[in-house]
Amino acid sequence: MKGKKSLGISARETLAGYMFVAPLMIGLIVLTLIPVVCSLLLSFTEWNFVAGYGAIKFVGFDNFIRLFQDDVFIQSLLNNLVFIITVPITLILSLLLSILIDKHVYFKDGFKVVYFLPYISSVVAVAMVWQVLFHPSLGPVNQMLMSFGIENPPKWLADIDYALPSLMMIQVWIMLGYNIIIYIAALQSIPKDLYEAADIDGAGTWVKFRQITVPSVSPTTFFLLVTGIIGSFKVFDLIQVLTQGGPANSTNVIVYDLYDTAFNQLKTGYASSMALLLFLICLAITAGQWIAQKKWVNY
Repeated sequence: MKGKKSLGISARETLAGYMFVAPLMIGLIVLTLIPVVCSLLLSFTEWNFVAGYGAIKFVGFDNFIRLFQDDVFIQSLLNNLVFIITVPITLILSLLLSILIDKHVYFKDGFKVVYFLPYISSVVAVAMVWQVLFHPSLGPVNQMLMSFGIENPPKWLADIDYALPSLMMIQVWIMLGYNIIIYIAALQSIPKDLYEAADIDGAGTWVKFRQITVPSVSPTTFFLLVTGIIGSFKVFDLIQVLTQGGPANSTNVIVYDLYDTAFNQLKTGYASSMALLLFLICLAITAGQWIAQKKWVNY
């Protein structure tokens, strides 16, 4: 009797567990897994979703061959690779600022909030603010440059040469606060004994930073590096609000090109092949980082 009773309790607990996770699992399957599988299948087809399912035409690897002959896609891929530079720049700046805030600044919580605000603010609102700042003639940035004697300052978002660097600066500014919060948490977990022992040995600030701080926060750096690079490939909202991929595709990236191809040009199959290639690129970069982290991450 006891065995049957315990079995009944176990079964009820198992059923209760499944019921708790069921909403999340159903959402994951319906909203993520099924669309991913459908996109994978559609990448081998030529299809306009407005035309209905009857218009699906299997084309094999033709979409992928077209991708590498598509100048716009190649440009968007190169722009994405350049955009990755924002990740190490953000990591370096956020680590230095987090050390200053953690060790040399009063009212730390206030500084955390100030730096974190751009990250939690609406990207559209942030983009509109920077659009005003970077206005070619009336913006505060160019007004200040002209007051310093620069007669022809850059047109920033309207300039082919400066549009992508401008977006990169904005991205660094947005992501800085998030990285600082994560780094401060990592810095506070470093044992104080290590720094005290280094002081006894006569180690300077640079030696302590290089030999203690950087190795101790390397797991955090690795986490931020992986998530940052993946995030750099997903940038869309800034470009949609500020440049729409222009001028002359100088700020076009894969996700925006995918969006334009799928919903403006109505080439669903071709856009799905872009999505699959983007997934493979992110997977390859992440796998490379997992292999490389064995040489520089200290757990």
